[in-house]
Amino acid sequence: MGEVRKTVASSLGAAFGFVIALVWSNVVLGGLAVANAPLTAPKDAMGLVVGIVTALFLTIFMIVLIVFVGRWGGK
Repeated sequence: MGEVRKTVASSLGAAFGFVIALVWSNVVLGGLAVANAPLTAPKDAMGLVVGIVTALFLTIFMIVLIVFVGRWGGK
C-alpha cells in the first residue's frame, strides 16, 4: 500500500509540474511577443540566426536559474 501511495504521489507531482510548465510557457511566449522576438518559423537566414540566438540565450538563462534554485532548495 505504501508503494502505491508513493507512485500516486509521484504521478500527481509530475502532473502538477506539467500544469505549472504550461502556465509558464504562456508567460515566456507573452514576454517574447512583447519583446518583438519571432515566434514563428523563420522565413530567411537572418530570422533563423535571431531564433537560434534567442533560443541559446533563453537556454543559458534557464540553466542558470535551475542551478540557482537547486542551490536555494538544497539549503
